[in-house]
Amino acid sequence: MKILISRFNHETNTFSPVPTPLEAFAPDYGEAAYRANLGMRTAMAAFIDLAHEQGATLVTAVLATANPSGLVHAQAYDELTARIVAAAAGCDGILLDLHGAMVAENSVDGEGDLLARLRAAVPGIPVGVALDLHGNITQKIIDNADVVVGFKTYPHVDMYETGLHAGRLLLNMLQGRQRYAVRWHPLPLMSHTLCSTTLHGAMLRAVQAAQAAELDGLPAVSIFAGFSLADIAAPCVCVVATAIDSPQGLAAAQAAMNRIADQIWAERGEFVYRSEPLADSLQRAIAMSVNASKPVLLLDHGDNCMSGGTCDSMDLLQAALAYGLEDIVVGPLCDSQAVTEMVRAGVGAKVSLALGNKVALTQLGIVKQPMQMAGTVRALSDGEYTVSGPIYTGQRCTMGRTVLLEIASAMIVVTERPHEPWDLGVFHCVGVDPSKHRFLLLKSRMYCRPVFVPLSQGLIECDSPGVTSSDYGLFPFSKLARPVFPLDPL
Repeated sequence: MKILISRFNHETNTFSPVPTPLEAFAPDYGEAAYRANLGMRTAMAAFIDLAHEQGATLVTAVLATANPSGLVHAQAYDELTARIVAAAAGCDGILLDLHGAMVAENSVDGEGDLLARLRAAVPGIPVGVALDLHGNITQKIIDNADVVVGFKTYPHVDMYETGLHAGRLLLNMLQGRQRYAVRWHPLPLMSHTLCSTTLHGAMLRAVQAAQAAELDGLPAVSIFAGFSLADIAAPCVCVVATAIDSPQGLAAAQAAMNRIADQIWAERGEFVYRSEPLADSLQRAIAMSVNASKPVLLLDHGDNCMSGGTCDSMDLLQAALAYGLEDIVVGPLCDSQAVTEMVRAGVGAKVSLALGNKVALTQLGIVKQPMQMAGTVRALSDGEYTVSGPIYTGQRCTMGRTVLLEIASAMIVVTERPHEPWDLGVFHCVGVDPSKHRFLLLKSRMYCRPVFVPLSQGLIECDSPGVTSSDYGLFPFSKLARPVFPLDPL
């Protein structure tokens, strides 16, 4: 038995000014892709472990992941998809770890087009796919996969388990035990990312309904929240089932999907996030900090690099300083120019520089001015660390050269590359213990929470004007299929 296994992940924010060339994916091929997955908690790592259990021959063609950003460059998309398709020849089965919300310069449906090319290249070969909960599912994905399973958690702590689920179903097909077909029920509902958490609310209840349907015998049922910061036809919520390919199996899957979709639609208002003014968020943070024994966590979800943010917006820090917040730890903030200046100055140097707000948000018509800062360079680092928390456990991360800048009221971790605060390593690499400070300002939505919420007094969500804002009014959608909730009264 010979199985093609690859990972090609990108969540595309079509409004993001951050480019996505081939280098952004830091791709590994062949043996290097295989070795990079050993000990990881990704879907691809699960595929590899299952294949080893079966004594299968592995073809690990591609491992390529990039932070969410703008359109994937055509050259990158062509290079990586061509390698995957070429490696499929002679394989008995295909297992892919994809995201589901990729848009390239030359493909509005990155995953769907890849799957269609595979189906044309090796017709009849079973294809199993593990997808992110925020995938934007299309008919082309449904038509060209035999197994589709999505994450059931956000924050995503079940990547490996999702891979096991999808992989075991594909092995059933390869061993002749079962045949599957994929079906879906799309909804005209754009979910705000912050309302797609599976920790509580309507999304949790939808996932629980999917799990109940699986317990009742359906092979796989997944709820996809979609990724709404993509100007495509339907960046929307849907229910997807991998069903036994028989009249009874397909009917059972359709009934379950209809039932869950009706439940989601009845609760559609709970998938809409209503931001409060930034001033109100800061006033709540100040009140929470009174007599607090732990830092108050402020999340700048308007500039979250794991949704395509520039990671250099200064709105929240500027407002926090204006409101008199003190003893703030901030990071990571991406400004390669400032890093170069501070590295040249050296540890202990007094510096005066322009920080942040250097990437114009052209599609939103927003141009900001850098913040003039004076402070002291306290530490320099290579910005590398290994994730110890529950998301991407064991992954080696690099933020590029990293500098700790101390100003009067804040310690700021400044990096060369945009970076999600997955882990305490973001701060430990420059000698900072964030638990010892009064306020902790992170550019994040959800991924930081498993690590940082337990260390905090409480959490305040702060919406700044950026390309990951929850204010749909900032985004000039032109390709959406209308009507769609909440942009239209449905």
